[in-house]
Amino acid sequence: MKDENSYYSIKESIHDRVQDQVIFNEANEILKDLYGTNAEFREGQYEAIEATILHNRTLVVQKTGWGKSLVYFICTRLLRDRGRGVTMVVSPLLALMDNQLSAATSMGLKSDILNSRVKDRRVEIIEELKNDELDMIFVTPETLFSEDVQEALPNIRIGLFVIDEVHCISDWGHDFRLQYGNLYKILQRLPMNVPVLGTTATANDRVIEDLRHQMGDDLFISRGPLSRTSLAIQIVHLEKKNERYAWILQHIHELPGSGIIYCLTQRDCDYLADFMKTNGILVRAYHSGLSEEQQMEAEELFRTNKIKVLVATIKMGMGYDKGDITFVIHYQCPSNIVSYYQQIGRAGRSIAKAYAILMHGKEDDEIVNYFIDTAFPTEKECKEILGNLRNSDGMRYYDITSAVNMRKGRMDKALMFMENEGYIYKEKSKYYATPKKFIYDREHYESVTDMRRQEREQMIALTHIKSCYSRFITECLDDPWAENCGQCAACRGKNFISTEISPESMKIANTYLERLVFPIEPRKRWIKSNVTSSTMIKFQNQRGICLSRYGDPGYGELVKRDKYNNRNFCAELIGKSVEVLKPLIWEHGIRYITYVPSRRNRMVAQLAEEIASRCNLRVLNLLEKSQAPQQKIMENSSHQCENAYTSFHMKKGVKVPKKILLIDDIVDSRWTLTVCGYRLMEHGCEEVYPFALADSSERKDGNE
Repeated sequence: MKDENSYYSIKESIHDRVQDQVIFNEANEILKDLYGTNAEFREGQYEAIEATILHNRTLVVQKTGWGKSLVYFICTRLLRDRGRGVTMVVSPLLALMDNQLSAATSMGLKSDILNSRVKDRRVEIIEELKNDELDMIFVTPETLFSEDVQEALPNIRIGLFVIDEVHCISDWGHDFRLQYGNLYKILQRLPMNVPVLGTTATANDRVIEDLRHQMGDDLFISRGPLSRTSLAIQIVHLEKKNERYAWILQHIHELPGSGIIYCLTQRDCDYLADFMKTNGILVRAYHSGLSEEQQMEAEELFRTNKIKVLVATIKMGMGYDKGDITFVIHYQCPSNIVSYYQQIGRAGRSIAKAYAILMHGKEDDEIVNYFIDTAFPTEKECKEILGNLRNSDGMRYYDITSAVNMRKGRMDKALMFMENEGYIYKEKSKYYATPKKFIYDREHYESVTDMRRQEREQMIALTHIKSCYSRFITECLDDPWAENCGQCAACRGKNFISTEISPESMKIANTYLERLVFPIEPRKRWIKSNVTSSTMIKFQNQRGICLSRYGDPGYGELVKRDKYNNRNFCAELIGKSVEVLKPLIWEHGIRYITYVPSRRNRMVAQLAEEIASRCNLRVLNLLEKSQAPQQKIMENSSHQCENAYTSFHMKKGVKVPKKILLIDDIVDSRWTLTVCGYRLMEHGCEEVYPFALADSSERKDGNE
């Protein structure tokens, strides 16, 4: 796609390519003020700056670490000197925004951020924007489209509009985000003399063409080679979780400095970080499931090299600028090549050599396929929500969840999708339907899904090729300059980190995983529904114990097998249950056990009887279940709470002890255990201790 509006690496002097000598002189002076008299622009940097000043629309597609942010920093200085308005940078990641704010401030730009971390200063920052007192503002798309910012926007003089990680606005992009989809509304409202700059490191030909369509046919494209010569890539074939745990434990200190280990889910981040911490490694988990305080603490410890490893999801996947990251390990295989390129691009930005270690496990395909399959809401989901809205005078979020049986993650995605497409809108706390006719472009969404499956196949192919890993990656990104790197394990013909695992490391990993049990936290509030109100639960369970995660290697696999194949829980599961329950029983003086009843089989009752016989407990049949839909088909908390609340009751005439162990086989939403415990305590029990063999709750939605 080489054309007259595209910049490609060429040999003539930069002075031969300058179109405006005044802009060049000023930009060059700023550069030298920042980095010294010998500083020079990297190949393509000045052309991107000049194009941004002179053209209406510019797209920069350059490798990680190339210096894309420098382009809009210098453009801001140039435009502000010409009396133009504030530069507004839309950025997807909070950690990235903090990096950028620090860099902009060091350049003498008066800058600030608008995101969830500045709640106490939000009004003040918006006033500064309206008064044209800031040179640059970094804003998340969610904050940009919040009510207060949208009200202020007509009174904010924008001099340059920047979309960082611009591939996110393309649904052909590997990391398409519905929040970004609304940005076209801003582009449409901007005066034509306000320049727009999009930056990314991961836009292949298909994404670039889509961005050209969205940003304008006269789009100037700055595109350069993507190969990172500082990165040495190695692939480690260890599919079992215990083997990967053991390898990381044994070899992590062979890698110099500090680095990132990427996991596909929040859950895996937490477990792996805990394992490493237990074994004396300085580490923190990092994902969106943690509080802002925890995230900021982890960022600061990592930035100042006070920890060896940050175990992160894709929340640390784009743009984070820490120049001395020496390694990136992938505990699991990412969904596609472009995600992988983004993530390994965190390493080696200002050092001569860094390492990228790619591992993969048996669970990768299940997790990645889940992400691919749920990227777009279904037509049925959209119609059900839209139908309810059109038959109402507006609905609050909890009204929609009460009416529509859909998981929270799916609900949020569907609402955002339909708002982006103009079928619904939100005003204050209510959603309303618009008159726009609903059309579901099934063919397009299926095409995008098919493309993502093809990208997944590319990622799998990378783990099996014998030729240069870097070349394969950059060819997948349509890089016309792709070439062998000479640095990766394939080019060298040997690994730079051993793949051997000692028996001692395996023993430590196995012991940790076998002893790993998980808390069942008590629910504290009812979800507002037809039978409950959103108030404090008067009778709450004690903190319980769950033996495993459903389907995970080890006990989780045994639960999955026995539940649906053997129809009877094996001696190994019962023995392990007894082992973890005996300390709890002894500590709290528990003498009785009951179980969650089922209308289909006696598996849980038999499990309770086996545990009781080995723990010297008495089994009490206290609860009954009325005819009702299966709890597992209830998708969100509102439906799960209501279904459980109306399903489980105490048997008539039973006597309830003061303390009791409550057994179930699988816990998901915790509403079954919550309601059963509530019924027991309504009738005189003082302490209920839940136990389950496996947790099947979906944390795949939490891939950030």
